[in-house]
Amino acid sequence: MKKTVLIIVGLVLLIGIAGFFQFAPGIAERGMNRIEGEPLIEVSDEAKALHKTLTIVDLHSDTLLWNRNLLNRGNRGHMDLPRLEEGNVALQVFSSVTKTPKGQNYDANTADSDNITLLTIAQLQPTRTWTSLLERSLWHAEKLDRAAAKSDGGLLKVASTEDLDRLLRERSGERPEPVGALLSIEGLQNLEGDLSNLDELRTVGFRMASLTHFFDTDLAGSMHGIEKGGLTEKGRKAVRRMEELGMVVDIAHCSHACVADIIAMARRPVISSHGGVQATCEVNRNLTDDEIRGVAKTGGVIGIGYWEGAVCGTSPRDAARAMKHVRDLVGIEHVALGSDYDGATTVRFDTSELVQVTQALMDEGFTEEEIRAVMGENALRVLREDLKPLRMSVDLKPVP
Repeated sequence: MKKTVLIIVGLVLLIGIAGFFQFAPGIAERGMNRIEGEPLIEVSDEAKALHKTLTIVDLHSDTLLWNRNLLNRGNRGHMDLPRLEEGNVALQVFSSVTKTPKGQNYDANTADSDNITLLTIAQLQPTRTWTSLLERSLWHAEKLDRAAAKSDGGLLKVASTEDLDRLLRERSGERPEPVGALLSIEGLQNLEGDLSNLDELRTVGFRMASLTHFFDTDLAGSMHGIEKGGLTEKGRKAVRRMEELGMVVDIAHCSHACVADIIAMARRPVISSHGGVQATCEVNRNLTDDEIRGVAKTGGVIGIGYWEGAVCGTSPRDAARAMKHVRDLVGIEHVALGSDYDGATTVRFDTSELVQVTQALMDEGFTEEEIRAVMGENALRVLREDLKPLRMSVDLKPVP
């Protein structure tokens, strides 16, 4: 009898553990990547027709963090290949998130805790990712590579200007495919203190990175960290090496001091991949007018998001107002899209409904030429320049 009870208890425990690994990651994501269900704005036939002709680039999403098949239309989250196709997205930047602090907030976080470790275990990722931030990014690159290989040509990994040319050439036919995918890094804590890991990350396809995420690192202060300092000497070397490797420098989540330091030393256009502007949404993560002018001075772009922390609302009209401010301040050539889809954000529309942004821009009085620039042409211009490696410095290895 006792043996039977132990067997039953063991089976119950096994079922419970199996259920945790099968259902817990999805339950967690449903609570973090939400679509709120508020009414969408009415879309005109004119906006629909224009949207179909746009070359759309989104500079940031965190979809690779989650345990979903990128090729299948999901019933949770904000993005996958079918929804990218429905939204007429030409190029999507996929970020690698490797560490976030417990109690994450916009004001002050330490680097002493990590939410992602439990997620990697719950998703049954390879054990090498359980303890290494670098391995988490390498795993994300593998996930994207596998998806592209199995997509029957529907998903094209972009890592060079030649890849960009191929993408646009293949999309110029009657069918708007493939969708391009470019790898980015959200916070270079995944270097694990070793700048040479930038070269390894570039080798597997990463072409964009921000120096910080939600906490200060040995490279720079985060807008959400404790010290919120500028670039360290190692951080300056990281920026130089990124430029030499043909990797886009992203100021998203950097402290004000970090942003100023990057802009001052930049030899290539820098970007803010996702966020908003203080003028329309006074949240600390958003850019001041001086920072907007600084990004513009480098020739870069500012990706505007669609969630509360970026534009103080979830309506596409909120995003359009932020875009209008950037346009009026420094020119239309510095405005871009940066959704932060699947980044623990609550939004009103997913990527399949990006025509909402097109309509909102039309309603704000943007011309067709300006809408084309905002929705993708500006981002493509910057990528074409930044993806070309610069001449290497004397103290670091040559670019392969």
